[in-house]
Amino acid sequence: MSGSQPSAGMRVPRVLFHAAVLLASFSGLSAQTTVGTGSIVGTVSDPTGAVISGANVAITNVATGQAASLTTNSSGSFSSGALIPGNYKTLVSAKGFDSAETAVTVLVGNTAYVAVKLQIGSGKEIVEVQDSAPRMNTEQPTVQGVLNEQQIENLPINGRNFQDLAQLEPGVQIQDGGNFLGNPKDGFSSISFGGRFGHTARIEVDGVDVSDEILGSTTMNIPASGIQEFQLSQSSMDLSTELTTSGAVNVTTRSGTNVIHGEAFDFFRDSSLAAALPTPPGLSEPYQRSQYGGRVGGPIIRDKFFYFVDAEWTLQHEQTPVLVAQPFQQYSGSFSAPFHENNLMAKADYQLSRSVHAFYRFSYFQNFLTANGGSGFSLYDEKNVTRSHVIGFDFTTGSFSHSIRFGYLKTERNNQDATIGSNLPLANYGLNIQMGNTGLVTGPNGNAPESILQSNHQFKYDGSKAVRRSIIRYGFDFNRIAAAGYVPFNSLAPLLLTNVGPFEESFAQTGPFPGGDTNPLNYPVESVVLGNGLGYVTPFPGLGLPAGSYFYHRLGAYVGASSKWRKNFTLTYGVRYVREPARQSPGASARPAFHSAVACRCLACAHAPEDGRRSPAGPWPVRPDCSQSCLG
Repeated sequence: MSGSQPSAGMRVPRVLFHAAVLLASFSGLSAQTTVGTGSIVGTVSDPTGAVISGANVAITNVATGQAASLTTNSSGSFSSGALIPGNYKTLVSAKGFDSAETAVTVLVGNTAYVAVKLQIGSGKEIVEVQDSAPRMNTEQPTVQGVLNEQQIENLPINGRNFQDLAQLEPGVQIQDGGNFLGNPKDGFSSISFGGRFGHTARIEVDGVDVSDEILGSTTMNIPASGIQEFQLSQSSMDLSTELTTSGAVNVTTRSGTNVIHGEAFDFFRDSSLAAALPTPPGLSEPYQRSQYGGRVGGPIIRDKFFYFVDAEWTLQHEQTPVLVAQPFQQYSGSFSAPFHENNLMAKADYQLSRSVHAFYRFSYFQNFLTANGGSGFSLYDEKNVTRSHVIGFDFTTGSFSHSIRFGYLKTERNNQDATIGSNLPLANYGLNIQMGNTGLVTGPNGNAPESILQSNHQFKYDGSKAVRRSIIRYGFDFNRIAAAGYVPFNSLAPLLLTNVGPFEESFAQTGPFPGGDTNPLNYPVESVVLGNGLGYVTPFPGLGLPAGSYFYHRLGAYVGASSKWRKNFTLTYGVRYVREPARQSPGASARPAFHSAVACRCLACAHAPEDGRRSPAGPWPVRPDCSQSCLG
């Protein structure tokens, strides 16, 4: 069991303390995993089935030679603690018995169970136990799926977006970030679990959160060639999973090994080799995309110090069609929509001692694109830049195991109008014109200019302790999230809304501009939205903006255990506490609320509504009109 409950206080509830005492009284066995690691647990017995205490267990990573030494407890059980995903060998030895060696595959977020039966002997022989490939995970109650590096390399992923891998799991769909309401996020994808909206999916890389807290989806893409394993959790998620109401994506990146490995690739796609896009009659819409890059990893000091670097680039050129219905079909056409993406990653792994593994990873992500947010010829140029630093330590002390992560992330999104000065239809009238449901939308884009920033400072700790045949797990995480935004909706030009029906068409036929009802300028204006240019959420500076900043803290803690009472019966239980205080401006006092709340102000008049209503978690209104902004 797991739970999540808000609170107005900063103290972790007493239930965690009482739960820890209760868990310590149980007996059984399964091990620690975190969202960035896996683990191995097992039991050692003699030919009669009696457990062997004090047996020596050596766990060695086949690729890197990194090893850890353990001993079985009074119940004949052992637990590896946190391990980076990969192939391992476990060598078990005890006085008066022949040693036994077993091959084990560790998957991210998963516990591998090994039952070793030693044969009586002199101890000079090693019996190799043949084990099969990874089987169904019977040690954990989570609904999850894991893809390893071989599957990732061999699967044909159109566009090399790492989140497309999620579609291989049942009940999972990909959502295009460009279709998000309010502020579309072009060039990104989100994941829908079981039909739930993708805004709330939690995305973590190497145990550190990379989710976009403002717009949803993720703050960065991960190069597909740099992914070691990819895991999705849909329900009964691991206790170490961060706050989410739908599901979680857990990615672990590759590391260098004792052998130099690398690859280079170049993928090319052209419209002449594929089905044509839906285009207006008589027009062709060329499309071309090139994706190229490579990776290499190897040893700096054999068995101790390793490196890994990865780089991917995407160059895409496209003429995006815009289909306009009657009576404006003459405006059907297309616009140039280039897309460029740079994805760089470097990682170093170091074995500080036999029981301490450390790593550092730096990631740099950048994309440039031209898009319309799903609205005709009203274009904007968008640029996203994200930098991420992660430091991790995994180690054991006696029967305790520990996993520590430090993460820093900063992301920035900037939009600029791309319509004014172009040769697009009706682009230079200084008006944003939207003609009913005809598909004709043109003029300066209402989402430009725009600047949105987010910064994360995160610390996570996950620990475990073996108590007889149980593994008690506990941990906490703290994330200071700062954000700032400048979003002056419709500040470049007034937004003119007009329905297109028999009455409006009749009115337009006698209009002063040539073309009658085929000219949008002859139609009556039925709604006008004006922006006053006040696009800051708060008056406080931060993250490089002169105003518009706020911050909040997210605190989580958990305690639980997994007990293997019988060979065919594992009991998992625990409790998780999460607190997210209200988002606040620098220097302002926090409101004791679980979700954020920011005073809503009318985009047209910049005044708060008299009834004191507040907008939901978003820091600015979604729709640029008075009724939706102040009353919605």
